[in-house]
Amino acid sequence: MSATAKKKAPMPEDIRARKGGVPLVSLTAYTTPMAQIMDAHCDFVLVGDSLGMVLHGLPSTLGVTMEMMILHGQAVSRGLSRAMMVIDMPFGSYEEGPQQAFRNAARLMAETGAGAVKLEGGVEMAPTIAFLVKRGVPVMAHIGLTPQSINTLGGYKVQGRGAAGEALMADARAVAEAGAFAVVLEKVPATLADEVTAEVPIPTIGIGASAGCDGQILVVDDMLGLFTAFKAKFVKRYASLGEQGEAAIAAYAEEVRARAFPAAEHVFGDAEPEKKA
Repeated sequence: MSATAKKKAPMPEDIRARKGGVPLVSLTAYTTPMAQIMDAHCDFVLVGDSLGMVLHGLPSTLGVTMEMMILHGQAVSRGLSRAMMVIDMPFGSYEEGPQQAFRNAARLMAETGAGAVKLEGGVEMAPTIAFLVKRGVPVMAHIGLTPQSINTLGGYKVQGRGAAGEALMADARAVAEAGAFAVVLEKVPATLADEVTAEVPIPTIGIGASAGCDGQILVVDDMLGLFTAFKAKFVKRYASLGEQGEAAIAAYAEEVRARAFPAAEHVFGDAEPEKKA
């Protein structure tokens, strides 16, 4: 199938069914134009709460609100027709209990058109995941490094090394048994990620994990070189658009100051008919 051929957007059960098959492809998106660019190439697109850092200059994801997620979710939804949209539940919108989680998950899905929500946490969040799934809310789980918990984790550290691997495996089993249709494994040792992938019956989506996971996800601004505040080890930059963009802006500024832009072809004459775009 060509990249431009029409296809039906997958559903959560379609994603689940890809366990052990062709690896799932995913990226984050926060705007309509970026969603349009990746739509034909991704199985699902995540409206991540990373938008707080990437777009809004926040120091972490903790300051992201429901309103921010809804605004960007609506924008991304307008750009998708082939990929499924998953949206993050922001910090403080689900930890209080299953009822709170359902109210906010239902709002996110109803107001953005998302096909599923993603929330962070393992064993401790399993009852909430089960509560949501039983009420018609598909859930993608997220374990390992959970950015909303960096204050208790002590920073953006690798999770699951040594004896801690048993706890991470327990998290993976718990979210799968609770009904999550997939689980993100962030910043865990590759060997452990492979063990989790072999153990649980749902797809594992790696970010800083292993090529053996059932799929991969990256923050699009990281892989395109647009977000340059820092670069995690697990990020591969497929382009350097930030550098190219700065060079283009510098050239524009130079031409404006030299009165080289706008040139004759960019302005209108007195009698020249306006051409339609």
